Amino acid sequence: MPLHLSRVAFGAAAFADLVNRIEANRTGDAVRLTTRYLPKRHAEILEGGSLYWIIKHQLVGRARVLGFEDTPEGRVNIVLEAKVIPVKPMPRRAHQGWRYLEDKDVPSDLGSVSEGEDVSDLPPTLLSELADLSLI
Repeated sequence: MPLHLSRVAFGAAAFADLVNRIEANRTGDAVRLTTRYLPKRHAEILEGGSLYWIIKHQLVGRARVLGFEDTPEGRVNIVLEAKVIPVKPMPRRAHQGWRYLEDKDVPSDLGSVSEGEDVSDLPPTLLSELADLSLI
């Protein structure tokens, strides 16, 4: 089972802000985030793990982790797929840096609900409000 990371989308007030930031910082099909240290469990993350983004104390989206790279400054880049997939919002405390997230604890991707309705095209603010009301 893959291991995942969670990280606060600092400065993003909504899911759309996160998507715009990822799009603005992409290089080809990837985006790089700099961190101080290589996760000790990086091999487990590379087995299909994702980075889950926290906005307003909720996990709201994820990007697949493609790899890790050392930087000339002695830091580490987390290389992510330059696509943010919305997930069913799940409460999560804010924290500094990244934290591990077990596969059993991750929210499901938003796409179709049990009745077959597609919710991925709803505005992010509406998705957040529906999640706050436990309707999705």
